Amino acid sequence: MIPVQGLAGQKVAVLGLGRSGLATARALIAGGAEPLLWDDSPEARTTAEAAGFACTDLTRQSALDGVTTLVTSPGIPHLYPAPHNVIARALELGIPVDNDIGLFFRSFATEDWDAFDTPPRVVCVTGSNGKSTTTALIHHICQVAQRPTQMAGNIGRGVLDLDPAEDGGVVVLELSSYQTDLARSLTPDIAVFTNLSPDHLDRHGGMGGYFAAKRRLFAEGGPDRCVIGVDEIEGRYLAGQLAETPVDDRVIRISSGQKLEGFGWSVFARKGFLAEWRKGKQMASIDLREVAGLPGAHNHQNACAAYAVCRSLGFAPKVIEQAFHSFAGLPHRSQLVGERAGVRFVNDSKATNVDSAGKALQAFSKIRWIAGGLGKEGGIKGLLPFLGSVQKAYLIGHSARDFALELGDTPHEICETMDRAVTAAAAEAQPGEVVLLAPAAASFDQYPNFEKRGEDFAARVKALIAGS
Repeated sequence: MIPVQGLAGQKVAVLGLGRSGLATARALIAGGAEPLLWDDSPEARTTAEAAGFACTDLTRQSALDGVTTLVTSPGIPHLYPAPHNVIARALELGIPVDNDIGLFFRSFATEDWDAFDTPPRVVCVTGSNGKSTTTALIHHICQVAQRPTQMAGNIGRGVLDLDPAEDGGVVVLELSSYQTDLARSLTPDIAVFTNLSPDHLDRHGGMGGYFAAKRRLFAEGGPDRCVIGVDEIEGRYLAGQLAETPVDDRVIRISSGQKLEGFGWSVFARKGFLAEWRKGKQMASIDLREVAGLPGAHNHQNACAAYAVCRSLGFAPKVIEQAFHSFAGLPHRSQLVGERAGVRFVNDSKATNVDSAGKALQAFSKIRWIAGGLGKEGGIKGLLPFLGSVQKAYLIGHSARDFALELGDTPHEICETMDRAVTAAAAEAQPGEVVLLAPAAASFDQYPNFEKRGEDFAARVKALIAGS
């Protein structure tokens, strides 16, 4: 646990009692603060009370009297489309609103660090797609290199649940736009921007607000090293803002598909090979084509980002390459679930938007595609350029019929449920093909989250294989 510093003896309201909220409450108590806890969900309040916490109804008019800070969970709107009523009241009263990320950065460093030979480092990863894989890959490389490491944030543990820093330790945090948008303190040592594509636009008031939330990690965080994906205009703009000159090697530009030779430091992947260039010279090259845990161009971008971070941490290219080959990938992200009669079954349930689904579709050559769920604004028209490898689509969920109207000449079948989609796709798949779950939609019409959707897919595939 990371005890919260600077709030001892103060009343701190905590809104939202999920994983991060309860961790925040414990860390506040450890730091000597008095947390006042609330969640709109009776079930969440019951869980908190079972864990030994008392709840205070923060929606009452006088509930924030004497409160010096409000800490809110990332899923609760604080500005767009409209702030939660407790947050709105705090803003009216001038009470600072923060989140657990902000508390972490104000509390992680302690006087104990004076005795360390090597200062701990904090790496933060943000962007639209690839954050989780990049974060987990950096963490894995640190483990292979035998560097003390912890992983948290939007993946794994809540940040305040982390253990205190070790000498030379590396903390790797995945941060969503919800987290970077509100944190009052952001001071990473190394910050990563993977890419940007439309997502969460209602929460940020449009694309500009979404980019601004990501940009805060760099503009306000002041990292020593920035790793920036430059395959979109926003990344090129951000890199240009952060670098003093094109050869400023405090900014490492990364790409999947572009050759980047005119910069102080760059890492890029082309035709399955990763290359590191520094000061006009190629420093290293890695063949990514046989790295089973990182299939496809989108994962090659993730590999470039992780490689750049770990080179900044001082790891040798050979160590990083070795770690690539032992990386198993993450559940629900291009995850190989099983194989039957020459047909592979791949779970990419995390592909909840058009951009991430498009990357998944480009990773394989012959695909039986399971898609659908709760569709997002704009539908799936943006996927039309990537449907050439799709032998047939099997559509599920609320948006199945809407998706069918947008598929053009691509063969398709409306299956509605995962069970029927897996059964139909497996029955028709030929050796050498891939049955790919890449929904291009949210899961909330049929599942509580994308993890449960992916678990359902995996369970049905494993049952199918077991019954063969």
